[in-house]
Amino acid sequence: MIASTADNAGALRIYGNLSLLEMAPVLLAADRIYSGKTVIKHGGVMSLWGKATDLPSLAASGQSDIAANTETQALRGTLENPDLRFIFTVAECPYRIVCRRSAGIARLADLRGKRIGTMPKSSAAFFLDRMLNTVGLTEQDATLVPFMAKTRAPLSLMPQALRDGDLDAVAVWEPQIQKAKLAIGPDAIEFCDPSVYCERFNLCTTEAKLNDPATRKRIVAFVRALIVATDRLQSQPQEGWALVARAAELDIATVKDSWPYLKYPGTLAADLPEVLVLADAWVAKETRRAPRTQSEMLQFVDSSVVREALAS
Repeated sequence: MIASTADNAGALRIYGNLSLLEMAPVLLAADRIYSGKTVIKHGGVMSLWGKATDLPSLAASGQSDIAANTETQALRGTLENPDLRFIFTVAECPYRIVCRRSAGIARLADLRGKRIGTMPKSSAAFFLDRMLNTVGLTEQDATLVPFMAKTRAPLSLMPQALRDGDLDAVAVWEPQIQKAKLAIGPDAIEFCDPSVYCERFNLCTTEAKLNDPATRKRIVAFVRALIVATDRLQSQPQEGWALVARAAELDIATVKDSWPYLKYPGTLAADLPEVLVLADAWVAKETRRAPRTQSEMLQFVDSSVVREALAS
């Protein structure tokens, strides 16, 4: 259930970005499958330690037992908290750049000098950087216009800014990127390459929580429910649409339009260490440090929870 003032003693505390379609299996598992009590709140991985985040969009209070975030945000959290563990891949989604043809954009290289809306320090900014690099460009070759939830320029304003000509392109996740595409209709041209970047939206916890027998038992049981929820979403996606729409304050049509772009793998991504290496190289630039190696990334990935969930 979504966080309430009811008696939540012994409840599993789950934090995640409630504006995202990626949260569908989490919401379904908590609402209809997991037999224990849950408290779901908006937030990110920093909630695992009861700490504040530097991103207004993920501001939260309290402390979580498990938290869902993109690989970039989770890695940013490991810098001060190396006991973070990736335990389950909730969703995967190849991001898109949507541009206005009328801005003179016919190919990716035409983004040089253009105004691109994105969210700083996010997976969207990482994706944009990766895509620009494929045509010999960097972020410095374009004008990045920042948008972020809970600021004066929330992500919800991006589609209108693109339609009004204040932006030439936008690079962000669903459903805002789909809304941006619909906002400009036939003027839209999009660029997407899953081999360059496909988001891994992961469930995380800490080594300390996994080492606590009672907490671990609840976490394993919830991951088992997540696996069931993921399977159910394949045949009954409407359940997920309704839960996401309610949590994210979206209409069902918007959720349905963006739904085909996401996949819910129902396991821990096998290539996660390699993905983390690429993401950490980008995060390292922001934090002015050397990127970590794949062997260093392996310490953050714990597949034992999925194995236990499947075995039971």
